[in-house]
Amino acid sequence: MSKYELAVVVNAQIEDDARTAVVDNCKALVERFGGTITNGDDWGKKKLAYEIQKMNEGFYYFIQFDAEGSAIAEIESRMRIMDNVIRYLCVKQDA
Repeated sequence: MSKYELAVVVNAQIEDDARTAVVDNCKALVERFGGTITNGDDWGKKKLAYEIQKMNEGFYYFIQFDAEGSAIAEIESRMRIMDNVIRYLCVKQDA
């Protein structure tokens, strides 16, 4: 198993409950494909570097987890179609 980090930018214009549900869905997605979450960071609301879908702000979340390499493609394909996820990036961390 390798160490990965998933960065997620969530729509800032939704309610707190909906935003929490989006983050919980991201964590559940990692666990569904055999990942083990080791840490999660909430960076809060930040200004985006450029406008995305007519939005200038988003909530940033970082989820560190351990998973097999084959699970990453599945996680990314599901993240791509999630509502209220503006951007995501999954990177492998150095061991």
